[in-house]
Amino acid sequence: MTNIALIVAAGKGARTGLDTPKQYIEVAGKTILRRTIEAFLSHPGIDQLQIVIAEGDRTLYDKATEGLSLLPPITGGVERQDSVRAGLESLLESRPRFVLIHDAARPFVSHDLISRTLAALENGAEAVLPALTISDSLKTISEQRITGALDRNSIVAAQTPQGFAFAPILAAHRTFAGEALTDDTAVAERAGIEILRIEGDTANIKVTTAEDVERARRAFIHPLTDIRNGFGFDVHAFCEGDGVWLGGIHIPHNKGLKGHSDADVALHALTDALLGSIGDGDIGTHFPPSDMEWKGASSDRFLKHAAGLIAKRGGMISHVDITIICEAPRIGPYRAAMRTRIGDILRLDEERISIKGTTTERLGFTGRGEGIAAQAIATVRLPE
Repeated sequence: MTNIALIVAAGKGARTGLDTPKQYIEVAGKTILRRTIEAFLSHPGIDQLQIVIAEGDRTLYDKATEGLSLLPPITGGVERQDSVRAGLESLLESRPRFVLIHDAARPFVSHDLISRTLAALENGAEAVLPALTISDSLKTISEQRITGALDRNSIVAAQTPQGFAFAPILAAHRTFAGEALTDDTAVAERAGIEILRIEGDTANIKVTTAEDVERARRAFIHPLTDIRNGFGFDVHAFCEGDGVWLGGIHIPHNKGLKGHSDADVALHALTDALLGSIGDGDIGTHFPPSDMEWKGASSDRFLKHAAGLIAKRGGMISHVDITIICEAPRIGPYRAAMRTRIGDILRLDEERISIKGTTTERLGFTGRGEGIAAQAIATVRLPE
């Protein structure tokens, strides 16, 4: 077996305040654990699954996994690190090349995220961490009073599955057993293993609280039949410079674009379209130009924030269409790169991304070469 997914389901889920461990709570007729397992079982790159459960949970486990083809479950330990180590030890006979370690309480894990984690391992990484950049301001507090701020540019939110070459991560867990490290990349870091960070998935939430359980129920019970369209429009004037940011990529040009952030007019229009689809203001509402925190900021942060708001509502982005209006630079040579970049930001297939360039036949401010305009339409599906 080449690739095995190790699903950690040994926790008690006390923070939900419910009597049943969260991984065994049913949402729309299936337990959270089963939904997580099925996401990996249905992925062509995963050869087998190993589940780690808590002592005394075998009856719950058997009921949740009835009819599925899995390796016999392994009983975990007191701490998560103990449970993962027990699971890794159980794979010695199978000796997989790669192992993906995933929390059972993340039932929204996508095939795309699994594929990208495996691809990073195939390309030579020994450890892979999916993580999200932070767009919200982060504060430190003491007794509910703000005491300071953290630099969010140096902080990411870790997710699972975390991918590893099997032999090194097993050795690391054996060496640093009992240190109660927070996750498996922390164990790898302790062992000096280099960790590659890839972009996470905003929809890949971890069910932790009772509110998360209800959110999961709504997402699985209610089909995404509420179809919304949002429209965005933005303009930026040219200024002195040697290139412009458009569609998330830098394009060489004899001018720059004037703006508080990086002035990516295409991503700004698309961000407004996404926000418009859920009726949540505009880009200036969330990222005021009067706030120096956003001076020179990369616009992919704005776009990720808008996508995250849609994901929090249990929705998904179905399609986006951008038209960039300018005499120069030419858009055609960079269209493919823009589609790829926007696809990476939104975790969206490129076939669902349209980018067009046009001119105004030398009429108006764009025709006179004074700036660039962009308009965008986004189609979003939300649960009723």
